[in-house]
Amino acid sequence: MGDPRQRTLYYGDNLEVLRNRIGDDTIDLCYIDPPFNSKRNYFQIYNNIAGKEDRAQAQAFVDTWTWDDAAERGFTEITTNQGARFTRQVIELIKGLEMVLGKGDLLAYLVHMTLRVTEIFRVLIPTGSFYLHCDPTASHYLKLVLDAVFCSQGGDFRNEIIWNYGMGAGNIKYSLPKGHETILFYSKSQQMTWNAPLKPYSEKLIKMLKKDEKGFYYTRGSRTGRRKVADWEKESKVGLKTYVDLEHGGTKCTDLWDDIGGYPSKNESMGYPTQKPVALLERIIKASSNPGDLILDAYCGCGTTVAVAERLDRQWIGIDITFHSISLILKRLADAYGEQMLSDIFVDGIPRDMASARALANREDDKTRKEFEKWAVLTYSNNRAVINEKKGGDKGIDGVLYFASGLGKTERMVIQVKSGGAGRETIAALNHDRERERAELALLITMDEPTRGMKTEAKAVGTYEHPLMGRGYDRVRIVTVREIIEDGIRNDLPLTFDTVKPGKRVYGDQEQLPLL
Repeated sequence: MGDPRQRTLYYGDNLEVLRNRIGDDTIDLCYIDPPFNSKRNYFQIYNNIAGKEDRAQAQAFVDTWTWDDAAERGFTEITTNQGARFTRQVIELIKGLEMVLGKGDLLAYLVHMTLRVTEIFRVLIPTGSFYLHCDPTASHYLKLVLDAVFCSQGGDFRNEIIWNYGMGAGNIKYSLPKGHETILFYSKSQQMTWNAPLKPYSEKLIKMLKKDEKGFYYTRGSRTGRRKVADWEKESKVGLKTYVDLEHGGTKCTDLWDDIGGYPSKNESMGYPTQKPVALLERIIKASSNPGDLILDAYCGCGTTVAVAERLDRQWIGIDITFHSISLILKRLADAYGEQMLSDIFVDGIPRDMASARALANREDDKTRKEFEKWAVLTYSNNRAVINEKKGGDKGIDGVLYFASGLGKTERMVIQVKSGGAGRETIAALNHDRERERAELALLITMDEPTRGMKTEAKAVGTYEHPLMGRGYDRVRIVTVREIIEDGIRNDLPLTFDTVKPGKRVYGDQEQLPLL
């Protein structure tokens, strides 16, 4: 396509990317929709003070938000002002929150957010804007963080936007069902890009409209605001018309957004659990940026922000720590604009050589311990494989590939990934897993070169005669990471249809991932 606009996806930790890849004063608008930490027991803050947090009531994000070494490092970094990054207000706030909350999961979440919001403020241009999507569970704490970062440096709090999407889930005995989320809106300075948003006209108004002889829509009534009924009736009788621009007009938008539903429409849905509607991102991007501006989403998920930015003629940067999200975004953009679109996207962080593959495999952060396996499975299978997220007796299986074996028939290949330590016993165990799962084939992707014993063990299992291809395949195959990276080795089994459809599940608790 040769379009000079910036289109960049970063696969990795957004803090590292923000600090090392994005320069000062470069971003016009940043929107983030991070994990909310919302299903935690709200009263854990009191339990933390007593030192007796009830882990049994900590229902969600237990693996994501815990007070661990990373949280301790972040806390120390802020409170000792490493790199001179933090304002006095930020430092004192985090110290104060530690006294109130204790070093528990909620403080770990706030430390995580403080580190990143600090960098987001730095990368915004002086007239830039920031929208943080959250929910009422932690929004009051997050507003303190944003006040400390933005307002202490000349920025300003603009709005607490209430996205009222209607009746939500929840049937809790002593509370009301959830029906809204919060978007905190800040500007970096007193000057900002602003295109006041309009709500579309209501269906009730549209039904009242009439067309004049030139085809323009109008309704009868007063243009002067509230009037007595008698006055309005007099004006109607003399034919006062109020013209309505259906394409570009609307009613004034307040900080209560109750006209955008909570779930993406059927044609928008990517099957992503926290996906937001396109209309929500359209309103934000149109309000706080202009065509050609650079938009950042540091938790880009399934890519709604970058997809809307692309359609609205903006440049964009997306960051996500999961390969699932990066592949889903590429799939989404290719579907919308064609495969040629991918050549205009710079993707950073995906292993390109053995050193970067080993770095991915050896990440210390437990939150990404599966990323190497996901990358290997999806890259080898051209994103046709199904990732196994189960943690049970079949934990040796990292993915499953469905391949065509006849008209309307498929068989399976189970896939295991080893970043080191593979041996002859690994092949024997994988074949046992294959038999247990009643799969025709098994594949080992290994970082190390296979030993002679591994090859011998694999060959001893025999071959599978493919009824369509008229050839035999080793029932247990071995592919190295080096072959995937340097030789471009990919799956050669016939696939007559796409087995990956976002949001569907076809193998126990395994999650299907999208095609690139």
